[in-house]
Amino acid sequence: MSDSTTRYIRQTVLGDWGAEGQDRILRARVLLVGLGGLGGTVALYLATAGVGTLLLNDFDRVDETNLHRQLLFAESDIGRPKVEAAASLLYTRNHSLVIETFPLRLSQKELEASVATVDLVVDTSDNFATRDAVNLACLRLRRPLVSGACIRYEGQFAVFDFREPDSPCYTCLYPESDANGPLETCSVNGISGPVAGIIGSLEAQASLDLLLGHPSPWSGFLLTFDAVRGTFKRIRLSRDPDCRTCGHP
Repeated sequence: MSDSTTRYIRQTVLGDWGAEGQDRILRARVLLVGLGGLGGTVALYLATAGVGTLLLNDFDRVDETNLHRQLLFAESDIGRPKVEAAASLLYTRNHSLVIETFPLRLSQKELEASVATVDLVVDTSDNFATRDAVNLACLRLRRPLVSGACIRYEGQFAVFDFREPDSPCYTCLYPESDANGPLETCSVNGISGPVAGIIGSLEAQASLDLLLGHPSPWSGFLLTFDAVRGTFKRIRLSRDPDCRTCGHP
């Protein structure tokens, strides 16, 4: 393990984590697509857990309306590129981090080039076009994908482990999603900050499980959360043989 044995002792004492697991975390590379309320929560937990390299992709700048839920940013960050502000804060939480930033929309080719270099992808983007592109890249490169979304008082996340031959994909879940069609947004429909934190925390735990090599209880499932009713629902997903992305012609 690194010389930071004391730093990570509260997680390495976990019986199924240990020094070997921490070494895996320290060597891991993770691509995070989107640095909003979900992405910020994931980034903080992965950085403080010791994930060695984080690739951060977001083309947006910090806006005042982000601050009630996007924990990476302060008032002084308003107007800064999100990847720049995020990197600055994350370095203060773990100075040994390696961070690579991509402050632009990645083409499919660029996205796949980045996915090829990582162990895991976490998608916390806010539009179908990006989600579909990330899903396709992970499927092609056989990289595990943790995907999350939230709106109003509701959130959901799923794990697609494309190392498993029968894994469903994001398109199996949303076969009729239209990349050019309307999408509910936080700016129009609103979002409760803690909901983003809850879903982001679940995504972070699922990501660490995958990096540690633990069997994922979430692989092939969709978890939904309704803060108004106080309910979680776990739904098994199945691969669609006619899926336009992963199905056979």
